[in-house]
Amino acid sequence: MSRRDDPHDERSAFPDGPASDPAAPGARQRIWGPQAEAIERALRRADPDLADLIVNVAYDDVFERPGLDLRTRELLAVALLASLGAERELPTHLRGALRCGASVTELRETLLQVAMFAGFPRALTAMRVLARTVAELPDPPSGR
Repeated sequence: MSRRDDPHDERSAFPDGPASDPAAPGARQRIWGPQAEAIERALRRADPDLADLIVNVAYDDVFERPGLDLRTRELLAVALLASLGAERELPTHLRGALRCGASVTELRETLLQVAMFAGFPRALTAMRVLARTVAELPDPPSGR
């Protein structure tokens, strides 16, 4: 039985969305950009098995799924990392969200939304990380 025929698989009722372009860069490359090699090395130094899970499952599987575009996935990642207080991981996904088409205004609004659910201290910390991250970009975007 295919997943489309499985009445218990909620995905069966919904189309998979457009096929991805095989020539387009993958999620990991789009999010990590020119820091891709350095980020992967740092992950492997922390723990090779965990690095494999992060690279192969998070980026090469989950982030590549149809149903949500990469910009939306990155805005969600920013919100969740800010909510968790994951200050160290946040810049990677702030830059990734910008690379995937999010604006600084959308990132600010995402962090304001975080304040409503995770608290003002977490959102304030994340806003500071956003300001530093944008200031450090070679060609800082406007609020677009």
